[in-house]
Amino acid sequence: MSKTFCVASAILILIGQARGEEPSAIAGTGDNVQPPGFTALFNGRDFSGWKVPQGDGGHWKVLNGVIDYDAQSEAKGDKSLWTVREFGDFVLRVDWRIKETPYVNPRIPYILPDGTHARDIHGKVMQLALPDSDSGILLRGSGKNQVNIWCWPIGSGELWGYRTDPRQPPEVRAAATPRTQADKPVGEWNRFEITLRADRLTVVLNGKTVIENAKMPGIAPIGSVGLQHHGGKRDGKWVSPPALLQFRNIFIKEIGK
Repeated sequence: MSKTFCVASAILILIGQARGEEPSAIAGTGDNVQPPGFTALFNGRDFSGWKVPQGDGGHWKVLNGVIDYDAQSEAKGDKSLWTVREFGDFVLRVDWRIKETPYVNPRIPYILPDGTHARDIHGKVMQLALPDSDSGILLRGSGKNQVNIWCWPIGSGELWGYRTDPRQPPEVRAAATPRTQADKPVGEWNRFEITLRADRLTVVLNGKTVIENAKMPGIAPIGSVGLQHHGGKRDGKWVSPPALLQFRNIFIKEIGK
């Protein structure tokens, strides 16, 4: 396990230790064994049912029963991993963990409950420098429909494409902002349960509802599910938060079928 922690997660684990609690992995079904009513999107062995980016170079791989990514895909176009099948309304369960956070992000804003950024007395956006890795679950075939995975104090589950879109009304941007921070420390497994009905999205992270019935105007009625690439290197050093992640237990239950 990495010794680097997301700051907010580190606070949570210290509180737990003070109470005598031990860090634990996600409880539930065994690895890649689908629960009743769900279909497995990942078989734990290979990329059957997934479209590996052309020219990837082996950076997306299956390792010991999990999807492992090192954020260094050599694909010339889209570097994210997508399902072959497309889906409309569904409940999606995904376990994920951030492996490490070698990049310090100097531009993490302080996000307010309405989705806007806090500013100082001079009107400048307040920013923090924190260890960060970044990925997400992409919905209905578009990067705009991203359920974020990262190390920001606001927590994972945020809908970046809607929260940061100035064309969206205030109520849409506020609903796209996590209600609470529910991430486990870097290195530990987390679980998303993502429910998408028409243009409404609810995200539960580790048993806590972080996004509830958020409206996603303009989302396509059907599309693939994706695991997001993020990050890049220059002269051997990370210049943006890398998607140094693993995924497992990826199950979907289609609604209305």
